[in-house]
Amino acid sequence: MNPNLRQLKLLQHVHEHSSSTVDKLALHLGVTVQTVRRDLKRLSEAGLLTRFHGGVRLPNSTIENIGYRQRESLHAEGKRRIAQAVARAVPNDCSLLINIGTTTEAIAKALLHHTGLRVITNNINVASILSRNQNCEVIVTGGVVRPRDYGIVGEATVDFIRQFKVDIALIGISGIEADGSLRDYDYREVKVSQAIISHAREVWLATDASKFNRPAMVKVAELVQIDRLFTDAPPPEPFPDLLAHAQVQCDIAAA
Repeated sequence: MNPNLRQLKLLQHVHEHSSSTVDKLALHLGVTVQTVRRDLKRLSEAGLLTRFHGGVRLPNSTIENIGYRQRESLHAEGKRRIAQAVARAVPNDCSLLINIGTTTEAIAKALLHHTGLRVITNNINVASILSRNQNCEVIVTGGVVRPRDYGIVGEATVDFIRQFKVDIALIGISGIEADGSLRDYDYREVKVSQAIISHAREVWLATDASKFNRPAMVKVAELVQIDRLFTDAPPPEPFPDLLAHAQVQCDIAAA
């Protein structure tokens, strides 16, 4: 399914609130209840939402992420603000490891005017973006390319990353659960992210606020392994205490 602009706005609203009623969605979108019901039928058939009597909620699948194109469009403004905040914090003349994700791709765009960067990535989209910066050296890992998002995964990717020790790892994530664990869906991708975390002097996590309390199957790391968190809204409970206990600096890229 390729959602239209109205359906993308509907999806974003539900992701921000975890659930909503048909009446609230109609009011939010400025359309009729009948139009919302037709959209919900299509989105639920595509597995993007779960319907209940009078409303809809997130499917909360722990085993499968939503599609790349949908993720690229969802929370685009928040990701842009996060990317700008990260870019302001990244110094020139440093080395970076950047993993798979639409937020890290937004960060790559925000880094186009930096100089002296050496970037190692398992994200072909990131490599394509940053290769336009003539003052940046881009190194692409080996491994298996996932057709759905051009991420590179597998043991060859892990082995490649183990050769390096960079200044900063810039990582995205699919979910942060209330126990402080960072989680994702693809075991092969998780192994690569773990290698990236292990081979950086500092680890910066960039994620929009919809990822808090979002479940996923595979554990990547704990908050205590993160040095800095960039997000677009104040984290909900219990995350402020968790971040403080883990001594994670939290940067909120406000509107």
